[in-house]
Amino acid sequence: SAYRLCIMRKLPSVLARTLTSGTSSSPELPDMFEVRSRLRDIVGASTNWRDHVQAMQERKALRTLLAKQQEDLPPRRMKDSYLEVILPLGSQPEIREKYLNVHNSVRFGRILEDLDSLGVLICYTHTKQEMQPRSPLSIVTALVDKINLRQKIIHPDCDIKFTGNVSWVGKTSMEVKMHMLQLHDGDYSPVLDATFVMVARDPENKRPAFVNPLIPESPEEEEIYKQGELNKLKRIDFSTASLLKMAPTAEERNIVHDIFLNTLDTRQEGEGTLSFQSRKLPPNSVWMEDAKLKGLQICHPEERNIFNRIFGGFLMRKAFELGWATACSYGGSRPFIVSVDDIMFQKPVEVGSLLLLSGQVCYTEKSYIQIRVHSEVYNANTREHHTTNIFHFTFISENEVPQVVPKTYGGKYPIKSMLYLDGKRHFTAVMKEI
Repeated sequence: SAYRLCIMRKLPSVLARTLTSGTSSSPELPDMFEVRSRLRDIVGASTNWRDHVQAMQERKALRTLLAKQQEDLPPRRMKDSYLEVILPLGSQPEIREKYLNVHNSVRFGRILEDLDSLGVLICYTHTKQEMQPRSPLSIVTALVDKINLRQKIIHPDCDIKFTGNVSWVGKTSMEVKMHMLQLHDGDYSPVLDATFVMVARDPENKRPAFVNPLIPESPEEEEIYKQGELNKLKRIDFSTASLLKMAPTAEERNIVHDIFLNTLDTRQEGEGTLSFQSRKLPPNSVWMEDAKLKGLQICHPEERNIFNRIFGGFLMRKAFELGWATACSYGGSRPFIVSVDDIMFQKPVEVGSLLLLSGQVCYTEKSYIQIRVHSEVYNANTREHHTTNIFHFTFISENEVPQVVPKTYGGKYPIKSMLYLDGKRHFTAVMKEI
């Protein structure tokens, strides 16, 4: 409803007023170039690939600056990590090309890259040690909990502002809330809200490291902090109930069985001759195995992060673009991103890896398309494959789309049915949020 949307739009601005302490009126906000430059300075990363081994060796000495326990670190407030960053698409036309797509709107994959960089810088701001120009922490993205879009179109010729701060802290992890707004008629209006989870590790990115505790200062901040705690519990529950660990519920088993019955070919003589193999596609439907696309990326040094692994934002951009292409080819019209959720960064991707991406339509409902992108690295020397990420994207198409149908039901490996149910779970969770 309009009232609910109005309330949702007020929330980021209420927090911003609480946190800014006058910073929002500053005309000279940093841009994304400065964000990445600051990150390199904080870590001491080299801009030359040939020097990266030496730069990482030098970081080892910072281990002595790590806290032995969290209690040794000074508590921080939400306003201490609050940042505002400008993306001057309106005032600096020369940077537009990088962000432009063929539909004359902003490439969402580029926004994912910017959110990832900003989230890391916010966490370094929270954990900054006075008198120490370089941080002993390696802060990396562990999870994109959710990104919910409020606008279909992001305009390529209007300035964008990102705001964000640390909203919850564990022993070695931090939740970051970020908001993106775009300038229209002299006013910034909300475009998206994002929640990332970052983890802190030692200088060599090998073991967990403690981070500063967070102290809420007002009822609004208490509420935000409590929500961070709830988000953590929700993630644990969702993971515990994963189809990789537990059997589908009775309701889910019925859904899959109904799909199976609906695809049986009853044209055969007599019910006794029906078999698991005799299947037909219902009208206006597509088999799941015919609703996928694949891609390959060679991971060049250009895409490395400050720790000389492949930048998480780059992985998200590539996965999103394959997901968008999968939704586009499936629906036959332009899809719009509605939500990104539950992106788990399971393994770092090394420079030089072959990155294999597989996009699959998992679930559809009316004009909605739920896409799962599986990312794995292939080591040509060992011939081994390792999963690095699973991405979940919810798109809405301009037109109603065919129903996607899992074909495997009987037999030993009903993989497509499990992907279908997993897609339905993610879609249902997204719809509750928005």
